[in-house]
Amino acid sequence: QVQLDESGGGLVQPGGSLRLSCLTSGRDLRAHSMGWFRQTPGTELEFVASITWAGTTTYYGDSVKGRFTISRDVAANTVVLEMSSLKPEDTAVYYCAADRRHAIQFSTTGREGIASWGRGTQVTVSS
Repeated sequence: QVQLDESGGGLVQPGGSLRLSCLTSGRDLRAHSMGWFRQTPGTELEFVASITWAGTTTYYGDSVKGRFTISRDVAANTVVLEMSSLKPEDTAVYYCAADRRHAIQFSTTGREGIASWGRGTQVTVSS
């Protein structure tokens, strides 16, 4: 089992930037792909980004392409989501996720298919 602890959420103005971090712990961390999802009340979970265990390949949801960047520090057991050009519609609770499946599968996998989740961190984009 992998434990995930998100940090870095908060309030930011439209057009601003924010950096989310996910500290991972547990067994076989290097066998897990990592990802970020987000959700607002009354809506379905939305795939944001994912990254392979080695950090060499990344995938993004259409709504964040070109604005968000996911990266992974394997030695530090940390996954980072750099968010820029933020919009009000980016407001959501952001969840870190880990699973042994390939990162490319995260975009088509729902909550039940992902093995490990963090508790989430709130991001609010508002003026």
